[in-house]
Amino acid sequence: MRIDCAIDAPEAVTADVAIVGSGAAGQAAARRLLALGHSVVLLESGGFDHDEASADLNRGSITGQEYHPLEHSRLRFFGGTTAIWGGRCAEFDDIDFERRDWVQSSGWPIGPDDIRTYLCDARAILGVGGVDTARLEKPQLLQRLSSEELAVRWWSFDPVFDRFTIDRARDLDEAPRCTLMIHATVREVMVAADKGSIERLDVRTPSGRKIDVRARHYILAAGGIENPRILLASNSIIHQGVGNAYDLVGRYFMEHPHARGGRIIGKAEWRWLSAFAKRRVNGIEISPSITPAELLQRREGLLNSALTVAVRQPAGGSYSFAKRAYLHVKHRTAPTRTGRSMWKATKQLVRGYTGLTGPLHPWMMKRLNKLDLALVIRAEQAPNPDSRVLLTGDKDALGMPRVALDWKLSAIDVDSVAGLVAALDRESRRLGLGEVESASWLADSEKNWVSDELVSAHPIGGFHHMGTTRMSADPRRGVTDGWGRVHGLPNLHIAGSSLFPTGGWANPTLTILALALRTADRISGELLAARPGIAARDTGTTLG
Repeated sequence: MRIDCAIDAPEAVTADVAIVGSGAAGQAAARRLLALGHSVVLLESGGFDHDEASADLNRGSITGQEYHPLEHSRLRFFGGTTAIWGGRCAEFDDIDFERRDWVQSSGWPIGPDDIRTYLCDARAILGVGGVDTARLEKPQLLQRLSSEELAVRWWSFDPVFDRFTIDRARDLDEAPRCTLMIHATVREVMVAADKGSIERLDVRTPSGRKIDVRARHYILAAGGIENPRILLASNSIIHQGVGNAYDLVGRYFMEHPHARGGRIIGKAEWRWLSAFAKRRVNGIEISPSITPAELLQRREGLLNSALTVAVRQPAGGSYSFAKRAYLHVKHRTAPTRTGRSMWKATKQLVRGYTGLTGPLHPWMMKRLNKLDLALVIRAEQAPNPDSRVLLTGDKDALGMPRVALDWKLSAIDVDSVAGLVAALDRESRRLGLGEVESASWLADSEKNWVSDELVSAHPIGGFHHMGTTRMSADPRRGVTDGWGRVHGLPNLHIAGSSLFPTGGWANPTLTILALALRTADRISGELLAARPGIAARDTGTTLG
């Protein structure tokens, strides 16, 4: 059943599970719970497409490291920011789950074996189950790299651009036990009088009308900025906010910051570009990257960042007029259905063209236009408690406090990229593949992170908002336990990358899905244990 609260708002809705947020995590959890026989209400603050009024609810301020405008780095409509997702899928390395002595506040309460089965399910959801990246043969040049210095990792790419939009969610829209509510914004998670559980959600329509949503279990799946915003703003009963007994909600904000790591100088351009060219395996597009080997990370105390080699304008240069015009249109075009269709068509053309030309086009562009063979960095950021999402005194149209993002990076973030670039230089020289000229900012004593608009379409970071409701077995070190359940509130759960204690090298979506499925299974088990012999309960709705 579908309810547009901008048109006809109910007074109350009940279900077994209420899920806040309709992105990848929310949809995955909803489908799993429905398949297991439970009723679900799935709440989306926006509509089925971009609109300015809903987008304005995301607006906030930046007080720390320069970042994308908050209303641009997350989308508020059905499917969320996955509507403009590039489709990169990758699994974390085993070391990413460990408590690393050289990385403060590292260590997950779960290990890779706890989510391995769920990762297989997640790969199937994303259409990349037909390739096992752990068994792929390395490109010939990269086979020669020392395994004690550098590792080769793979991205696989979801072939469907709009996998999580409403056009592909007919199953949720038509499921008899699913109530899909749009233009339904959670104003507060209401704690029971004894403060031991969640009693209901205070939901508001665009006009400000109030809706009570009641469930036996609740999942916040609204993203790494909105999850902590909702918890911190839920302060009418617990003044410091829900789940915030130890002042951890909103802290440890992490991204995968992007940067230029330097350039390769020599005569092996074709071999480098061939090694890093995208290719297909079983019809699935894949692409390699280089990360520091586990031995190198342990030896030099490095984070687990990713590096690729690509042709780019030199540092300090500028884009051509045509490129500037393209980027202007891309970043100025609202992410409506029409705008996303234009972006999708452009991406398909680019993918088709690069699939035909392989490394030939970038090689010719480098030769003809005197471009650089650049090192493109997508880095792991170390957990930092001072990097955080905070509430401000400013409020949005529904009375919700707006957020300020105080993004802070650390010296180890810079030093880890410097160590990775230095290792590539050693290996490149050893193999006679040229020398690596490190970017000047990596040697600066101030240890400031420097973004470069010429190195990526998203030069600051990947829109990966992680860590703000981190997992830990110890409530003094995390907001949730290893199942995503908020400490002290057995019926409130978190889904999404806000759970991640560390960010690793990999894009988060695959792991987000795996964790959401795992949490849904846990909730299902508790529901069934509490109601033996009952497989489902119909959704009840009272219309006003």
